[in-house]
Amino acid sequence: MVIDWDARPGLLEKIKLQARVETDEEDELIKDYVAAALFHVEQHCDCKLVDSETASPTEMQLTPDIWQAVYLLVGHWYANREAVALGTIATAVPLGVERLLWYRKRF
Repeated sequence: MVIDWDARPGLLEKIKLQARVETDEEDELIKDYVAAALFHVEQHCDCKLVDSETASPTEMQLTPDIWQAVYLLVGHWYANREAVALGTIATAVPLGVERLLWYRKRF
């Protein structure tokens, strides 16, 4: 899914707030993280994301929980530019993302 940033005023600012970014210097990097996060959600759930009121069985709407997963991923990737070790466990994505997407995953 490709985001039309002009059609979503305020989205970049909301994502920057989540990631605690106060300048405009890394806006393009953050937009790249959003694109990667949306792709991650599609791959994780095996569904194409759509920005519409209806979705086919192989599609998934951009609902608030999906956006929350995107915000968490972008914030995590912005703060940690590589995998993170928590104690003795290395993680590539925050646990909250897995939880938000779990019930949407197709097996």
